[in-house]
Amino acid sequence: MTDKFICGIEVHQQLDTEKLFCSCKSCLSDEGYGSIYRELRPTTSETGEIDRAALVQFQKNYGYRYQSVPKSSCLVELDEEPPHEVNTKAMKIALMFSEMVKARVVDEVHFMRKIVVDGSNTSGFQRTALVATNGEVIVNEKKIPIISICLEEDACRKIKATDEEITYRLDRLGIPLIEVATGPNIETPEECMEVALKIGTYLRATRNVKRGIGTIREDLNISIPGGARVEIKGIQELKLLPLYVQNEVNRQKMLLDIKNILVERKVKKVPFKTIDVTDIFKNCKSKIIKGIISDGGKVLAACLPGFAGVMNGGNGTLRLGSEMAQRAKTKGVNGILHSDELPNYGIDKECVSKINESLGITEKFDSFVICASKEEKAKDALRVVIERANIALSEIPEETRDPLPDGTSRYSRPLPGSSRMYPETDVPPIEITRKLMNEIRNKLPELPDETERRLVLRYGLNTQQAKQIIHQGNADLFEKVVKKYRMIPIAVTMFLNVYGELEHEGINVSFSDDLVMNIFEMLKKNCFAKEAIPSLLREVAAGTNLEIAVNKCGLLTIDSNDAIQIISQVVKEREKFIREKGGIAAIKPIMGLVMKKLRGKIDGKKVNEILVSEIKKLMG
Repeated sequence: MTDKFICGIEVHQQLDTEKLFCSCKSCLSDEGYGSIYRELRPTTSETGEIDRAALVQFQKNYGYRYQSVPKSSCLVELDEEPPHEVNTKAMKIALMFSEMVKARVVDEVHFMRKIVVDGSNTSGFQRTALVATNGEVIVNEKKIPIISICLEEDACRKIKATDEEITYRLDRLGIPLIEVATGPNIETPEECMEVALKIGTYLRATRNVKRGIGTIREDLNISIPGGARVEIKGIQELKLLPLYVQNEVNRQKMLLDIKNILVERKVKKVPFKTIDVTDIFKNCKSKIIKGIISDGGKVLAACLPGFAGVMNGGNGTLRLGSEMAQRAKTKGVNGILHSDELPNYGIDKECVSKINESLGITEKFDSFVICASKEEKAKDALRVVIERANIALSEIPEETRDPLPDGTSRYSRPLPGSSRMYPETDVPPIEITRKLMNEIRNKLPELPDETERRLVLRYGLNTQQAKQIIHQGNADLFEKVVKKYRMIPIAVTMFLNVYGELEHEGINVSFSDDLVMNIFEMLKKNCFAKEAIPSLLREVAAGTNLEIAVNKCGLLTIDSNDAIQIISQVVKEREKFIREKGGIAAIKPIMGLVMKKLRGKIDGKKVNEILVSEIKKLMG
């Protein structure tokens, strides 16, 4: 039985238009030019307060450098020129999507400024506007409410980071995004992925969204009974959504268990007090700590009364130490060490005993934490560790977390509050007229469910095949291929089986429509056999031109006479094996040997016919 939780999802999809507030192209570049330096600070919202997440980011004291990209950035992205008029096409796409999901469109669109001071926006804020509310999608006959649809600008791309500075590229800044937020009605981890898939198919049905890695991202909002709302922000791997949900549920359950243990132990608020234990580590075997000390760093320690066993205990099920370490790292240190994991890492029992003695630790459940770094950094890191320890006594904190590739997440910053929004004064309100909405309604695209039914009826696909092709965003391309080349089975195999195989290998299958059409054109001209398609796509994904890939893979076709000679030779070499198997029973294993020589050069069905014929000749 799935643990009870509350979950909603936000889907962010880039639109295939020019930028939202200028006429620059919405495309990414492998190179950036120039270097413009900025420092950002938070401002008060319209309520007169400073957002807590913005304040935490500001306290990291980063500087920011921005690389420009010709034709993909201008003075608007640099915040040296006011935004131009809102991109009309982007606005119409947002309105179209709103109509497709039966949302209520606002009478007038007002852009707001959302404070963001992590450097990803040169202005220190992101422009975002509410377009519609109260929509819905149906997933497995269940109504999933869409509470808001917004049009906003994407952020800069992070290129590199040091301890003091982050470099961004301006090519992505300003690309229009549709943000679709559901209500907290998702009940299982698997349903989360299904909802994201459904929303994605509706977005792709507009025929005006970008495709490929990074063009669509999901944010998860999750809480459990007794827990808190946590946002996992910027997930790009759709298939991992159920894992992120389940891992967050497990993390919050673990933190509740820790809170109950601390309450049972009657642990009181921990005061912030550190001592310098550098001298204890002068003869320590830990290379990391010795290196920090030799570089002028210090080792500071703090006592955590009552926290023994919850930092890293319960056979690895209690891990408050990792929560503390994630917060400590936001202060620029490499991490922390605590008594639940010591002695280890070159720190022996003698060092642990001396630290306990220095801190006056005598009780069974008392613990300690140490941090090695420059003195002020170490103090700052231990300060947030103690703060996190005190939070653990009473609640699970609301926070934003970054997704990790293994389906877990790490602390990023506190969850933003209502204090981050204030009106945009440079973009005038946009009236949504009845005439405009009638124009939108008269041009609504075919909905995914309708497309699915048509693919099944017209091309003989089963429902699952049709769904998968639509989820990929390849329905239009599939129809284009089969209408021109009449190769339905090969197209189905390519889009479903081959693409799935390549994705499993970690290959990006966002191939251009032109490339796919060229493959089928060459297939029609017998430039290679259909069995060659996986090899060709692997080469193309690695950056090889299609024509060069054909030659590189040795896929030039051969005629039947040449194939007969090759197959006859294999049969002759394996005569003893074939006779032992009685002839026909040897076809399958021999077929594997033959295909190693002929794969992609001649149709597999033809190869099988020739092989059967040659074996029958051999057996007389």
